[in-house]
Amino acid sequence: MELRTHQKEALEVMNHKRKGIICVPTGGGKTMIAIEHAKKLFDRPTFTGHKTIVVVAPRLLLANQLCSEFTEHIINACVLHVHSGDAGNYHSTTKPDKISTFCYYFRKQHRIIFTTYHSLKKVVESGVHVDAIYFDEAHNSVQKNFYPSVKHFATRVFSGCYFFTATPKFSRTHKRVGMNDGLFGGIIYNVPAPKLVASGTILPPEIKTVSIPVPREKDDHHLDCETLLDQIVNEDHMEKVLVAAPNTKVMMRMLSETEFCSMLKWLGYDLFWITARHGAFINNKKVSRDEFFDTMKEYGDDPDKKFVLLHYSILSEGISVPGLTSLILLRNMNVIEMCQSVGRVIRPAPDKQFGNIVVPTYSNNVGISTARRLETVYDTAFVEGDPVIANVR
Repeated sequence: MELRTHQKEALEVMNHKRKGIICVPTGGGKTMIAIEHAKKLFDRPTFTGHKTIVVVAPRLLLANQLCSEFTEHIINACVLHVHSGDAGNYHSTTKPDKISTFCYYFRKQHRIIFTTYHSLKKVVESGVHVDAIYFDEAHNSVQKNFYPSVKHFATRVFSGCYFFTATPKFSRTHKRVGMNDGLFGGIIYNVPAPKLVASGTILPPEIKTVSIPVPREKDDHHLDCETLLDQIVNEDHMEKVLVAAPNTKVMMRMLSETEFCSMLKWLGYDLFWITARHGAFINNKKVSRDEFFDTMKEYGDDPDKKFVLLHYSILSEGISVPGLTSLILLRNMNVIEMCQSVGRVIRPAPDKQFGNIVVPTYSNNVGISTARRLETVYDTAFVEGDPVIANVR
């Protein structure tokens, strides 16, 4: 795979700096930068022989997705997952002794460990030597319960310790850790979003605020149903739609107590929805998460398929959803979730010129704060070209 200019620039910086924050807007190909660095590390001869790298993700879903992407390009390494839950075709454990046994048993081969921030402490407890570590969605690394494990590796890994994010989280108080702490090495590379738009790596977002001339009361799933169907039927670019629901309860009630599902079927749409508690569903049939994402990718790549994808927050961070044409925001978000959500719809696709983002606003001002925050995010990332920094106070 031919690397883009900004990916080559990032790798050149990483060749000279062994630690630091790498800021790339969502959709800009952060994962390929890490993969190429890992490939070069494995190919570099050293007196210590074969190497161990660790890839850290915030969610199990993303850990599995990263594994799929790494193993597509790196075929000379053994793989272990360190987290609970399904690991596909690979072995998974959270027992420190089994982690160290894996590294000893495969000592004559390169090793990749995929883990989550929750389970990273198990890798610490295993005592295995780590040559390089890549923190994906690294704004999670400053969470209080994750920080000790992050600090452990940030002070002990010398061949490469990199924090990849579109939205660094900085602290404005000495009482809480932020990525502006010296432990993280500072921002060593940042690619502005306008540069990625100009190169065709991502598309510009186009924001539309839709005024709904009625008030929205709390948990009004009937009004949410009407709002969504009105947008899907009457607006352009609604072929493949991601919906950020107000909360899981409202989403479930809209699915079970309104005509939303039957109307989508009548309009020729497939319906995907997923929650952490209930699992994954396609047209209200429960499926495995592998089938869910495989089908979603297939439909995303098929120009003749129309679908609506409902979630609360599980798809906001890192998960690749191809082919999306529109995002409808029915809730406000912090700037990290908002950037991640925008990133879902600005990935290029055939005949797609921009990512369509819709924010409904109501007569009692519900939705206004969402629209304002979205405009701020847009101005920072796509006008000024700066990273969208989340501040901890």
